[in-house]
Amino acid sequence: MKMLLALSVLVDSASTAINRFLRWTILVIVFISAGNAVSRKFFDLSSNAFLEIQWYLFSAVFLLGAGYVFLRNDHVRVDVVSQRLTPGARACIDLAGIVLFLVPFCVFLVYQSWPIVAGAWQSGEVSQNAGGLLRWPVYLLLPVGFVLLLLQSLSEAIKRVAFLRGLIPDPAPVSDPAGGDDVLGS
Repeated sequence: MKMLLALSVLVDSASTAINRFLRWTILVIVFISAGNAVSRKFFDLSSNAFLEIQWYLFSAVFLLGAGYVFLRNDHVRVDVVSQRLTPGARACIDLAGIVLFLVPFCVFLVYQSWPIVAGAWQSGEVSQNAGGLLRWPVYLLLPVGFVLLLLQSLSEAIKRVAFLRGLIPDPAPVSDPAGGDDVLGS
């Protein structure tokens, strides 16, 4: 189990590092968007490539950041019932959801999206817009993003099993439903 927990720490570290990169990507998106808007408004110049790179980068933030969101337990979930359960029951439900739904979903999406990436690579598919970009890089984000989410889901499953065996503290504690942990301290 120690090796699996070490692997979990490695995956968590990778997700955190990817998140640090994606923070800067958001700043780049803002600058590209602002630059495109200013050039269009004041110089009557516009570029489809700049619009598309914004979309590509936004897709990268969304798809590559999903694993980090799962790591932080900030994903969408229905806590009405789970916050009333014991930590062990929550860990069992999380583990079942990961194993029965999330892992197969990730594997399915990687399997289904890879031929699309390969086809776009081989054909040199380009956007239909004038000055548009190659499509394979944005298509590649789908399988890469779901592989990262798959790795993070395996890390979370390892942590749930370790918690259930009493080896680590609760990896996904329930936050205060009244919001008592906000910045203002209310």
